[in-house]
Amino acid sequence: MSQNALASGLAALDITLPGEAQSKLLAFRDLLLKWNKTYNLTALRDPAQAISHHLLDSLAILPHVGPGNLLDVGSGGGLPGIPLAIAKPELSVSMVDTVQKKTTFLQQAVIELALRNVTVYHARVEEMQGQYAQISSRAFAEIGLFISLTRHLLAPNGRWLAMKGVRPDDEIKALPADITVEAIIPLSVPGLDAERHLIILKAES
Repeated sequence: MSQNALASGLAALDITLPGEAQSKLLAFRDLLLKWNKTYNLTALRDPAQAISHHLLDSLAILPHVGPGNLLDVGSGGGLPGIPLAIAKPELSVSMVDTVQKKTTFLQQAVIELALRNVTVYHARVEEMQGQYAQISSRAFAEIGLFISLTRHLLAPNGRWLAMKGVRPDDEIKALPADITVEAIIPLSVPGLDAERHLIILKAES
């Protein structure tokens, strides 16, 4: 049943993934729900809901993820970082969270799912070093704060990928003058009856 729900959801998103990647996505879902009993990583407990609300919701931004390395901020239970890493094995994905139990789970998921393209950091993002072509967040913070905390990590010509629910017009209006909104993309997530938007932003050089 899970396999069918995932496969039909991917088809609705126009995403083609090999069987091995689909199996890994479901294995990640199972791991998340197992650890959730102890670690409280997500409010969701229902395996079927986890496919739409976690896996498909994360993968809805896949067509907008470019080739450069990606930093996922406030990864929590590994969303969207781990589904993106499974779907795009050539993509280098780094994930950062300040909560030790969450990064412990992420490290375990990386080991169990043999994700060689993922690095996990237990750190405050504002204290991190490095340069990333793309920086993503899902329900991490309002956009202005997300940008100010991660600006030093964005490579020249890099992009922020902010995953939001309802279109955050007030947050967009409050952005600094040198931040450009490249696109506001409404996302339709199969099985998820809620508004979703991806906001793509750049900094003027």
